[in-house]
Amino acid sequence: MKIVIVGAGKVGTYIAADLLANRHHVVVVEQSIERIERRRTRGELDGAEWVRADACEVTEIAQAGLEDADVVAAVTGDDEDNLVISLLAKQEFGVPRVLARVNHPANEWLFNELWGVDVAVSTPHLLSALVEEAVSIGSLVRLLQFAGGRAKLVEVTLLDDSPALGQPLAELAFPPDASVVAIIRSGDVVVPRGDTGMHAGDEVLVLVTGDAEPAVSRLLVGAP
Repeated sequence: MKIVIVGAGKVGTYIAADLLANRHHVVVVEQSIERIERRRTRGELDGAEWVRADACEVTEIAQAGLEDADVVAAVTGDDEDNLVISLLAKQEFGVPRVLARVNHPANEWLFNELWGVDVAVSTPHLLSALVEEAVSIGSLVRLLQFAGGRAKLVEVTLLDDSPALGQPLAELAFPPDASVVAIIRSGDVVVPRGDTGMHAGDEVLVLVTGDAEPAVSRLLVGAP
């Protein structure tokens, strides 16, 4: 898979290193020649393809070969740049999957499909969700949002009084706009099937779209 990472700061470098370790074709776009040379001198990101360019200029970012990229991740430290990069990647090059880093949570509402963003990652909001998930046992917690908030990954840890206990997944009548994607049980990940039963203490991850969230909460948590 060809992945273009825009921004060779700490975030971009760590992401690129992980992807290289998983044998992906990684292209790193960075405007600062000093930063590129510093990474190279330290032997960082060995195997990555480096492109020096102003990624907000269509003629320059084209050097990274976005026309055949599978994913573009705009992870610079500037939200305006990340938005422009996302828009160019989607509209000018038709990149199938565009991810963008949100540096300032107040700007998160801008990171949507109108700017070419498929997935926006706001670290402060993600950390808040994880903290809430850790302390909100028995409550539905939003972990991530996609497609401008129209799709959400939610999590709930089932209590002893959950109405879902003892029932196979196929009989729980989840709404069409909701899908159980994983169950974490005693530290192991269970891939859900129709005959998978629910146990107390299970951490259930559900992808919901539309207005399915309240129905999912009733099924797994119970009446409010």
